[in-house]
Amino acid sequence: MTKDKPILVTQSSLPPFEEYCKEIAGIWETRHLTNMGPKHNELEVGLGKYLGVDNVTLYTNGHLALENMLEAYGVTGEIITTPFTFVSTTNAILRSGLMPVFCDVKEDDYTINPEKIEDLITDRTSAILAVHVYGNVCDDDVVSKIAKKHNLKVFYDAAHAFGVRKNGVSVATYGDCSMFSFHATKVFNTVEGGALCYKDGAMKPVLDSYKNFGLDASKDYSVMGGNAKMSEFHAAMGICNLRHLDGEILKRKRVFGIYASAFDGVEGIKVCVPPADVEHNYAYMPVLFTGAFNRDDVFDALAKENVFARKYFYPLTNRTTWFRKNFVTTQPTPVAEFVSDNVLCLPMYAGLSDGDAERIADIVLKSAKHRREVL
Repeated sequence: MTKDKPILVTQSSLPPFEEYCKEIAGIWETRHLTNMGPKHNELEVGLGKYLGVDNVTLYTNGHLALENMLEAYGVTGEIITTPFTFVSTTNAILRSGLMPVFCDVKEDDYTINPEKIEDLITDRTSAILAVHVYGNVCDDDVVSKIAKKHNLKVFYDAAHAFGVRKNGVSVATYGDCSMFSFHATKVFNTVEGGALCYKDGAMKPVLDSYKNFGLDASKDYSVMGGNAKMSEFHAAMGICNLRHLDGEILKRKRVFGIYASAFDGVEGIKVCVPPADVEHNYAYMPVLFTGAFNRDDVFDALAKENVFARKYFYPLTNRTTWFRKNFVTTQPTPVAEFVSDNVLCLPMYAGLSDGDAERIADIVLKSAKHRREVL
């Protein structure tokens, strides 16, 4: 790594150019570019097999998938969620005319804290929307037990958790419905895209209708839908990337190992190490800094070396300018606030070389020494 070559926080995975060209060649014959064509349908089937689910609906992006999910499942009133997530999660709730009720997160993996959920349930609560943060898995057993007790829907924002399994079971099977993002920066991408995975097969025509202007099997418009269909070109990219996905995850795991080894036992640095029962996707490299380390100092030290990390998630969604202008009060979430103020995602992608990862780790470690000298 040299300073004149920037290292970004992520880099999109792409299949071989020739492979993609071969995959899309037939589109010039069929002229079927969108509207749930052959490539779209092939990808839905392939994803169902890979994720171990019976029902998959593709979308043009994960955010519209979230909005369609909330609308199609008839959610009303309040939804319990967390502010430690990408703003899309909160925006989808608000744009659907619903109210987010913020629950704090756990200190160990930054996912929703089930012990805090029941205190937030009111007669207006209709669902829980939890987030598998950085691919760390929510405690679905407890969340679903609480939801069943109070007759609530359970949804997961699984944008970070594609391919993750716990005890051999895909997280795509959790809850009533899970949303996955296939944005270019994700472990699995279709350039832009997303999907919903869900238990009830009867929801398939409903969701297909919502993403296609409300058009139903009778060619009437039974609901007020929008346009959220994935194109054939995006689906073709997904078909190609799915072939290489396991190999890409192994490369990411190697990078994670380099970072984890460099930071092991260093006071003031916390790395989320996947538990033994979880097959992780190594989507991100979040590091929590305390003590002799300061998140902003680390960020600046890396930037001086042309390495660009990300303060992710910062600010919390309930601390964004728009949210604070429109909502005077919100539920206290001290753990989420602490993590948001101190976590930094280091560069993580399959193409990151061992040497680059080692040097990035060295810059991080030296930033603490520099801070002590300044103080």
